[in-house]
Amino acid sequence: MARHTAALKRPPEKELPSAPAGVYVDEATDLLGVAVEFERRRGRGAQSNAVGRYEPLARIAFDDGWRSLDELPPFKTTVATDATRKIITRNDSPDIGFDRSINPYRGCEHGCVYCFARPTHAYLGLSPGLDFESKLFVKPEAAELLAKELSAPGYSPKVIAIGTNTDPYQPIERRYKVMRRILEVLDRANHPVGIVTKSALVLRDLDILARMAERKLAKVALSVTTLDAELARKMEPRAATPMRRLETLRRLAQVGVPTTVMVAPVIPALNDMEIERILEAAVTAGVKEAGYVLLRLPLEVRDLFREWLRANFPHRDEHVFKLIRETRGGKDYDSTWGKRMKGTGPYAWMIGRRFEVACEKLGLNASKSSLSTAHFRAPKAATEQLSLF
Repeated sequence: MARHTAALKRPPEKELPSAPAGVYVDEATDLLGVAVEFERRRGRGAQSNAVGRYEPLARIAFDDGWRSLDELPPFKTTVATDATRKIITRNDSPDIGFDRSINPYRGCEHGCVYCFARPTHAYLGLSPGLDFESKLFVKPEAAELLAKELSAPGYSPKVIAIGTNTDPYQPIERRYKVMRRILEVLDRANHPVGIVTKSALVLRDLDILARMAERKLAKVALSVTTLDAELARKMEPRAATPMRRLETLRRLAQVGVPTTVMVAPVIPALNDMEIERILEAAVTAGVKEAGYVLLRLPLEVRDLFREWLRANFPHRDEHVFKLIRETRGGKDYDSTWGKRMKGTGPYAWMIGRRFEVACEKLGLNASKSSLSTAHFRAPKAATEQLSLF
């Protein structure tokens, strides 16, 4: 009988140094398990689908000689409901400019191989690899939960960031429209919002965003990682093309929505040579503000990114990681606050200085658009009687 997977657990002496704690694989197996065949993962970013770090067993696909792997279906997007009871997430990180955020979805179909949010899928017992971009979770009650939390006694308004973890305008938003309903709540409440996305779908909500921008309630940032369409397709297979993102920035700016271009992530020896060109293209599109973030490789992202590099740039992976370590104090990643976004050392300094010089030359960041909380009014509770006047 054909078998498609094997659960392997080995004694501690067989444990590989970079494998998840408690997960044992045989010596012939890659740290991430067996890479998934191209036809099964067509249109996806990750090369493999290793189990999450909290799982006690590692499962790998194998062929028993009867071509059983041919029977496995391709990875298709599935969507489940996330029955969350709260929608606003709080943080006290000193190196990001917001203290609250909303994530309408868990997982992201864009499939960006470098995405620092991938490890969160391990909390669900799923893989940060292909599961992250194919097994998605929607929060259908997000707008109702938001209205309830905004109307809670003592709520004090500050800018809510959306898209800082997974993209609120990923493809499934076309069907579920969770983000649009969230914007409708924020619009009615005069509550400020900052959005980060890689999707042209944000233009669907141009009517709401333009209206909010007139009251200093909305701003939008788009990540433009590269201007090379071929590289973008490999790194970010289901995100909008670079030119489509620039066109999206142009249309947002045209109707008065404050726009920011994020050169993110900057990857040494892969896209860092494009910093100036990306900024120039953004200025041509009418962008006034810019930012950048150095590549981050927390937890499983490190091995997923290395595996992707070896598959797509086999003669460059060692050089790329050498430079990454030069920006991270000799490590693959340093999560220390104040260092994780920009890195340290001469190479990281050079990237930062190039970015600053280009911005000065192009007039970017000459002034910062600010959002207002002055007109906030809490949504009416569902049971509250409306005023006659």
